[in-house]
Amino acid sequence: MKTTIKIIAAFCFILFVSAFTITKSTLGDGYKIGDIADDFKLENIDGNMVSLSDYKEAKGFIVTFTCNTCPYAVMYEDRIIALDKKYAPNGYPVIAIMPNNVEVQPGDRMEAMKERANTKGFTFPYLIDAEQTVFPKYGATRTPHIFVLQKTEKGNVVKYIGTIDDNYKDAAAVKTKYVEEAVDALLKGKDIKEKETKAIGCSIKV
Repeated sequence: MKTTIKIIAAFCFILFVSAFTITKSTLGDGYKIGDIADDFKLENIDGNMVSLSDYKEAKGFIVTFTCNTCPYAVMYEDRIIALDKKYAPNGYPVIAIMPNNVEVQPGDRMEAMKERANTKGFTFPYLIDAEQTVFPKYGATRTPHIFVLQKTEKGNVVKYIGTIDDNYKDAAAVKTKYVEEAVDALLKGKDIKEKETKAIGCSIKV
Protein backbone atom coordinates (compact mmCIF):
# COMPACT_ATOMS: atom_id res chain seq x y z
CA MET A 1 0.00 0.00 0.00
CA LYS A 2 2.81 2.41 0.95
CA THR A 3 4.61 1.60 -2.30
CA THR A 4 1.47 2.41 -4.29
CA ILE A 5 1.05 5.73 -2.50
CA LYS A 6 4.69 6.61 -3.18
CA ILE A 7 4.30 5.79 -6.88
CA ILE A 8 1.15 7.94 -7.13
CA ALA A 9 2.83 10.79 -5.28
CA ALA A 10 5.88 10.59 -7.54
CA PHE A 11 3.65 10.57 -10.63
CA CYS A 12 1.75 13.64 -9.43
CA PHE A 13 5.01 15.44 -8.74
CA ILE A 14 6.26 14.70 -12.25
CA LEU A 15 3.02 16.03 -13.72
CA PHE A 16 3.31 19.18 -11.64
CA VAL A 17 6.91 19.81 -12.63
CA SER A 18 6.13 19.12 -16.30
CA ALA A 19 3.19 21.50 -16.28
CA PHE A 20 5.30 24.21 -14.66
CA THR A 21 8.10 23.70 -17.16
CA ILE A 22 5.73 23.87 -20.12
CA THR A 23 4.21 27.06 -18.77
CA LYS A 24 7.60 28.68 -18.28
CA SER A 25 8.93 27.65 -21.68
CA THR A 26 5.74 28.82 -23.36
CA LEU A 27 6.06 32.27 -21.85
CA GLY A 28 9.60 32.75 -23.10
CA ASP A 29 11.49 36.01 -22.69
CA GLY A 30 9.31 38.18 -24.90
CA TYR A 31 10.22 41.17 -27.02
CA LYS A 32 13.34 43.22 -26.52
CA ILE A 33 13.93 46.84 -27.45
CA GLY A 34 14.22 47.06 -31.24
CA ASP A 35 12.18 43.91 -31.94
CA ILE A 36 9.27 43.94 -34.37
CA ALA A 37 6.01 43.16 -32.55
CA ASP A 38 3.60 40.80 -34.28
CA ASP A 39 0.07 42.02 -34.90
CA PHE A 40 -2.82 40.37 -33.10
CA LYS A 41 -6.59 40.11 -33.34
CA LEU A 42 -8.38 40.18 -29.99
CA GLU A 43 -11.97 40.72 -28.90
CA ASN A 44 -12.88 44.14 -27.61
CA ILE A 45 -15.54 44.81 -24.96
CA ASP A 46 -17.89 45.95 -27.76
CA GLY A 47 -17.67 42.51 -29.40
CA ASN A 48 -15.53 43.64 -32.31
CA MET A 49 -12.14 42.13 -33.11
CA VAL A 50 -9.29 44.63 -32.93
CA SER A 51 -5.83 44.57 -34.52
CA LEU A 52 -3.01 47.09 -34.64
CA SER A 53 -3.38 47.11 -38.41
CA ASP A 54 -6.84 48.66 -37.96
CA TYR A 55 -5.16 51.92 -36.99
CA LYS A 56 -4.09 53.14 -40.40
CA GLU A 57 -3.15 56.65 -39.29
CA ALA A 58 -1.35 55.67 -36.08
CA LYS A 59 2.32 56.52 -35.64
CA GLY A 60 2.63 53.91 -32.91
CA PHE A 61 0.90 52.44 -29.88
CA ILE A 62 0.94 52.39 -26.10
CA VAL A 63 0.15 48.70 -25.57
CA THR A 64 -0.94 48.25 -21.96
CA PHE A 65 -1.45 44.90 -20.26
CA THR A 66 -3.86 45.58 -17.41
CA CYS A 67 -6.89 44.13 -15.63
CA ASN A 68 -9.80 44.83 -13.26
CA THR A 69 -8.62 42.98 -10.19
CA CYS A 70 -5.03 44.09 -9.56
CA PRO A 71 -4.76 46.99 -7.08
CA TYR A 72 -1.77 48.38 -8.98
CA ALA A 73 -3.70 48.36 -12.25
CA VAL A 74 -6.63 50.10 -10.57
CA MET A 75 -4.33 52.81 -9.17
CA TYR A 76 -2.98 53.44 -12.66
CA GLU A 77 -6.34 53.51 -14.50
CA ASP A 78 -6.74 57.29 -14.47
CA ARG A 79 -3.18 57.73 -15.69
CA ILE A 80 -3.76 55.24 -18.52
CA ILE A 81 -6.88 57.17 -19.53
CA ALA A 82 -4.83 60.39 -19.43
CA LEU A 83 -2.16 58.85 -21.65
CA ASP A 84 -4.74 57.98 -24.27
CA LYS A 85 -6.37 61.40 -24.16
CA LYS A 86 -2.98 63.09 -24.53
CA TYR A 87 -1.35 60.88 -27.14
CA ALA A 88 -4.12 59.30 -29.23
CA PRO A 89 -4.68 62.63 -31.06
CA ASN A 90 -0.93 62.67 -31.76
CA GLY A 91 -0.92 59.18 -33.26
CA TYR A 92 -0.12 57.03 -30.22
CA PRO A 93 -3.35 55.50 -28.89
CA VAL A 94 -3.55 53.23 -25.87
CA ILE A 95 -4.45 49.62 -26.62
CA ALA A 96 -5.35 47.89 -23.35
CA ILE A 97 -5.20 44.09 -23.10
CA MET A 98 -6.47 41.97 -20.21
CA PRO A 99 -4.12 38.94 -20.05
CA ASN A 100 -5.32 36.98 -17.01
CA ASN A 101 -6.83 33.48 -16.98
CA VAL A 102 -10.44 34.24 -16.03
CA GLU A 103 -10.84 30.81 -14.44
CA VAL A 104 -8.23 31.91 -11.93
CA GLN A 105 -9.44 35.53 -11.80
CA PRO A 106 -13.23 35.54 -12.37
CA GLY A 107 -13.28 39.27 -11.71
CA ASP A 108 -11.53 39.76 -15.04
CA ARG A 109 -14.19 38.10 -17.18
CA MET A 110 -15.51 39.97 -20.20
CA GLU A 111 -18.67 41.13 -18.45
CA ALA A 112 -16.59 42.57 -15.62
CA MET A 113 -14.31 44.23 -18.17
CA LYS A 114 -17.31 45.88 -19.82
CA GLU A 115 -18.59 47.11 -16.49
CA ARG A 116 -15.21 48.49 -15.45
CA ALA A 117 -14.64 50.25 -18.75
CA ASN A 118 -18.09 51.83 -18.57
CA THR A 119 -17.64 52.92 -14.95
CA LYS A 120 -14.24 54.51 -15.61
CA GLY A 121 -15.08 55.85 -19.04
CA PHE A 122 -12.28 54.12 -20.91
CA THR A 123 -11.47 56.01 -24.11
CA PHE A 124 -9.52 53.12 -25.63
CA PRO A 125 -10.19 49.50 -26.64
CA TYR A 126 -10.10 47.01 -23.78
CA LEU A 127 -9.25 43.63 -25.30
CA ILE A 128 -9.18 40.16 -23.79
CA ASP A 129 -6.27 37.82 -24.45
CA ALA A 130 -8.62 34.87 -24.00
CA GLU A 131 -6.22 32.21 -25.27
CA GLN A 132 -3.28 33.86 -23.50
CA THR A 133 -1.20 33.88 -26.67
CA VAL A 134 -0.38 37.58 -26.95
CA PHE A 135 1.08 38.53 -23.58
CA PRO A 136 3.77 35.77 -23.71
CA LYS A 137 5.01 37.13 -27.05
CA TYR A 138 5.44 40.53 -25.48
CA GLY A 139 7.01 39.08 -22.37
CA ALA A 140 4.49 40.87 -20.15
CA THR A 141 4.66 39.63 -16.57
CA ARG A 142 2.68 42.22 -14.62
CA THR A 143 -0.47 44.28 -14.66
CA PRO A 144 0.11 46.97 -15.64
CA HIS A 145 3.01 46.39 -18.07
CA ILE A 146 3.57 48.89 -20.87
CA PHE A 147 5.08 48.47 -24.34
CA VAL A 148 5.48 51.57 -26.53
CA LEU A 149 5.62 50.67 -30.21
CA GLN A 150 6.62 52.87 -33.15
CA LYS A 151 5.14 52.13 -36.55
CA THR A 152 7.76 51.83 -39.29
CA GLU A 153 7.92 50.40 -42.80
CA LYS A 154 9.28 47.17 -41.28
CA GLY A 155 6.55 46.91 -38.68
CA ASN A 156 5.79 48.01 -35.14
CA VAL A 157 9.12 48.40 -33.38
CA VAL A 158 9.33 48.02 -29.60
CA LYS A 159 10.77 51.27 -28.23
CA TYR A 160 9.99 51.20 -24.51
CA ILE A 161 9.13 48.45 -22.01
CA GLY A 162 8.19 48.84 -18.37
CA THR A 163 6.16 50.89 -15.95
CA ILE A 164 4.19 54.10 -16.49
CA ASP A 165 6.02 56.30 -13.98
CA ASP A 166 8.01 56.18 -10.76
CA ASN A 167 5.18 56.34 -8.19
CA TYR A 168 2.27 53.92 -8.42
CA LYS A 169 0.87 55.06 -5.06
CA ASP A 170 0.48 58.76 -5.75
CA ALA A 171 0.15 60.36 -9.17
CA ALA A 172 0.78 63.78 -7.63
CA ALA A 173 4.17 62.63 -6.30
CA VAL A 174 5.47 61.32 -9.64
CA LYS A 175 8.86 62.69 -10.61
CA THR A 176 9.56 60.72 -13.79
CA LYS A 177 6.87 59.88 -16.34
CA TYR A 178 8.61 57.13 -18.28
CA VAL A 179 5.91 56.48 -20.88
CA GLU A 180 5.30 60.17 -21.54
CA GLU A 181 9.00 60.82 -21.93
CA ALA A 182 9.29 57.88 -24.34
CA VAL A 183 6.39 58.96 -26.54
CA ASP A 184 7.45 62.63 -26.45
CA ALA A 185 10.91 61.60 -27.64
CA LEU A 186 9.47 59.57 -30.50
CA LEU A 187 7.20 62.42 -31.57
CA LYS A 188 10.21 64.74 -31.65
CA GLY A 189 12.36 62.22 -33.52
CA LYS A 190 14.75 61.91 -30.59
CA ASP A 191 16.24 58.92 -28.80
CA ILE A 192 14.48 57.66 -25.69
CA LYS A 193 16.70 58.17 -22.64
CA GLU A 194 15.27 55.37 -20.51
CA LYS A 195 14.11 52.52 -22.72
CA GLU A 196 13.42 49.91 -20.04
CA THR A 197 12.14 50.06 -16.47
CA LYS A 198 10.82 47.47 -14.05
CA ALA A 199 7.08 46.89 -14.31
CA ILE A 200 5.37 47.25 -10.93
CA GLY A 201 2.13 45.32 -10.46
CA CYS A 202 0.44 41.97 -9.94
CA SER A 203 1.71 38.85 -11.67
CA ILE A 204 -0.29 37.75 -14.71
CA LYS A 205 -2.46 34.75 -13.83
CA VAL A 206 -2.07 31.69 -16.08
